[in-house]
Amino acid sequence: MKNFYLIKIGEISLKKGNRKSFEKQLRFNIKKKLHSPSKITIQRGRFFLETEEEDINNIKYALGTTPGMVSFSRAVKVEKKIETIKKAALNFAKELVIKYPSGTFKIESRRADKGFSYTSYEISALVGEYLLEELPSLKVDVHNPDWIINVEIRNLAYVYGAQEKGAGGLPVGSAAKGMLLLSGGIDSPVAGYLMAKRGLRMDAIYFHAYPYTSDDALEKVKTLASKIAPYLSGLSLFVVPFTEFQLLLKQKAEEEEVTLLMRAGMVKIAEMISKERDGTCLVTGESLSQVASQTVESINYTGSETNLTIFRPLIGMDKEDIIKIATKIDTFNTSILPFEDCCTIFSPKHPLLKPDTTKLKKSFIMLEGEELLKEAAEKAERIYFRP
Repeated sequence: MKNFYLIKIGEISLKKGNRKSFEKQLRFNIKKKLHSPSKITIQRGRFFLETEEEDINNIKYALGTTPGMVSFSRAVKVEKKIETIKKAALNFAKELVIKYPSGTFKIESRRADKGFSYTSYEISALVGEYLLEELPSLKVDVHNPDWIINVEIRNLAYVYGAQEKGAGGLPVGSAAKGMLLLSGGIDSPVAGYLMAKRGLRMDAIYFHAYPYTSDDALEKVKTLASKIAPYLSGLSLFVVPFTEFQLLLKQKAEEEEVTLLMRAGMVKIAEMISKERDGTCLVTGESLSQVASQTVESINYTGSETNLTIFRPLIGMDKEDIIKIATKIDTFNTSILPFEDCCTIFSPKHPLLKPDTTKLKKSFIMLEGEELLKEAAEKAERIYFRP
């Protein structure tokens, strides 16, 4: 195999009786993203990836966007002989010296095999001393080094350098399946990302009200779907023609109720398609009191129009924190493109802030829009985005 990586898992290691199912799912998700033959072996707390994949950037992207691991590192496995370990560490050090010419370093060792003749402290001291002899410009700093080389003694000796940060959380597919209501805004892609980290597999749904919403708005959402698809281990986006229902709202609904009745219609369509796809929950980007449709009373009403659980992972988050995550997953700059979605085209000047759920339920029934919702669900276009 051309490349070897050591992967550290986090939360999975806390699982007990069903830990193997989480490990199996993570193994599947990693291999799904790689284009070449790959082998993954598991030792407690570690995954070892051997792959024929030559594109290092693709390997890093695949691992960095796969929930379930806390970090990963390019590594080598060598015999459990101190001289062999020293030479392997030197190869990594030579690479790191190029990046940090006058840098400081530290050796961190872990001896899982207690039968090995040197303690963890002795391994670090011997390897560090060897590097200082071979590369005199180096200096040791055990508190705040520029770089670290790790040595782990297991069935073999594993030596690795810089650790890349993983997504953390649990592997996608280890929980149930849901439906993400994906708008063109900042919040919903972040909501999908956060629920993916809890193991939830998701489809996504977008409501397109052509010609009131432009093709540019649709392309914007497709781009967002493509950016979160890697974290979701692939994503099917359902584009729902929503114009007829919105025109019905404009004709028959009281202006102040339009936004909430529209969201109720979205929830009902999302429920229809999700159930057909074996989904058991919905996911939204709602954040408490951010807009009029996200007050407690408004959320109570829209949630009452479905029997499915609605997850709102952003519900208590500050907008700045949401933007930080959106920037991290590379959706922010797309989300702020100035193309309006269907939520804004018929929005009332003075929307309800504290709606009465009973009254709104009656208003929704009076629309007589169930057939339009079913037709919209049936006409939805499915677009798949690879992981």
